[in-house]
Amino acid sequence: MISLKLDRALLAILLTAALLAGCTKTVDQQASSGTPVRTMEATSGPSAASIEANGLIGARDEMRLSFKTGGIIRRIAVQEGETVRKGALLAELELTEIQAQAEQALQIAQKAERDLERGERLYSDQVISLEALQNLRTQAAIAGAARNAARFNLSYSKITAPRDGVVLRKLVEERELVPPGQSAIVLGSAERGHVMRFALADRDIVRISTGDTARIRVDAYPGVELKGVVSEVSSAADVRTGLFPAQVRLDPAPDLRLASGLVAKVTIDPAKSSATPLTYVPISAIVEGKDRTASVFVVDDATARKRSVSMGFIKDDRVALTDGLKPGERVVTDGSLYIVDGERIRVIDGSPDAATAASSPR
Repeated sequence: MISLKLDRALLAILLTAALLAGCTKTVDQQASSGTPVRTMEATSGPSAASIEANGLIGARDEMRLSFKTGGIIRRIAVQEGETVRKGALLAELELTEIQAQAEQALQIAQKAERDLERGERLYSDQVISLEALQNLRTQAAIAGAARNAARFNLSYSKITAPRDGVVLRKLVEERELVPPGQSAIVLGSAERGHVMRFALADRDIVRISTGDTARIRVDAYPGVELKGVVSEVSSAADVRTGLFPAQVRLDPAPDLRLASGLVAKVTIDPAKSSATPLTYVPISAIVEGKDRTASVFVVDDATARKRSVSMGFIKDDRVALTDGLKPGERVVTDGSLYIVDGERIRVIDGSPDAATAASSPR
């Protein structure tokens, strides 16, 4: 009986030893293979972050049309959204008063011309002096100028379309009394294409210039990206907002119906930022950071080497580095928080379980 118990105890000890040996072998194999990580190659990019802003799409030529003289609006001949041809009547004033003023100026001018003709004859007969004749000439010239001004005002008591376009807005209604120069109708003409109008703060307006490339995304067309260039940059801020107006000219997009007022987002890549490119790494590669200094793990064969880098700015999911790393070097991304300097690693880029394996703490 005692011998049987000893045999069982000996068997248990042997089994335990075998299990321990197997576990030790597995741990040694895992240690020799290295910690699983994912890596990514550092890339080159612009030395300054792109500029983003929201704005509105509109026709390149948007004209705010008005009457030259004030008066009561007799008729508005168009509706918002209506397409008109060049020369079409858009609106007109009551002409009674304006026509009366034009007729009065005409009669005064004709009388002045008759007085001048009589004065020329009297001067030739030496009845009046040269000074009197010169005064008659002056009066005739003044009356003629007043007649021309009245005719001009009469011709601009109607608003006609200066070119083909679409009526974007009616700012007045019939029978309203409008002063001279008040905008009455906004006409948009797409003959010269479309633009996007937006505004920037002072720190951004100084970074862009005409000719910079731009990418535009319109809310009405998800997934579609339009191209364009900066065409106008204001040198004075809007007194109401403190922002500087700017404009991007869109490249032709014949497959899209662009209407004035569409909301859009523009991303501008300043040309100045391409002069001295920086090194870009994923934000997941940053393991430590304080102020502008951070650390990354650089892949050296099968070893992770910790390196100090200088950060410029963060853009989306990438960090621009000003010093410490060159484009083309590989850095650890997933798993960088669970390794130390000089540790052996096993790169599993492309493996379906890479994210799980790389993020599991040892």
